[in-house]
Amino acid sequence: MSAPWRHVTRCLVAGVVALLPIGGTVLGVAYLESTLAESWRDQVSWYFPGLGLLLALLSVYVVGLFVTTFAGKWLWRTVDKLLQRLPLIGTLYQSLKEVLGYDTARDRFFEEVVAVPVDDGFEIGLVTGRAPGPDGTEHTLVFVPSSPNPANGRLLLLPPGRIKKLDLRAADALRGLVSMGKTPLHSDDA
Repeated sequence: MSAPWRHVTRCLVAGVVALLPIGGTVLGVAYLESTLAESWRDQVSWYFPGLGLLLALLSVYVVGLFVTTFAGKWLWRTVDKLLQRLPLIGTLYQSLKEVLGYDTARDRFFEEVVAVPVDDGFEIGLVTGRAPGPDGTEHTLVFVPSSPNPANGRLLLLPPGRIKKLDLRAADALRGLVSMGKTPLHSDDA
């Protein structure tokens, strides 16, 4: 591919990645408002634009208030365990929790975030486990996602001394990768 086409492609991808969160937010809010309002707009005389969105925010607040109480926490944990046991849906639910950083269990998908040395810099990597290396010693399995699509990447088998642990949650690292570094990474080590 020639240099001008590479430049155009890179700029188009960067533009899409920059506008996607804004467009998604605007479309999401508009869809939420129209869906909520459409369901009962004709039934009440006191409707005003934005009422559906206000009711959605109020609903989220009430759910948040409920899950912070003792009974709410118990019920939320029970529903969480039930969802995890469902075939297919449970796997999807658990994966979403792990990737979004909501799972605090010991068997998380990504154990920790690390810096992997390359040339004169570092790449962000996500530790997925441990395995014996070619010499028989324990090595670290590190998934190095690509940016802006962290679903692609490569899996490295590295000796523990070659990686540097970062004080960073997996969800924050993935958010930084998707935004191509526009979202600040909050790390004490980087």
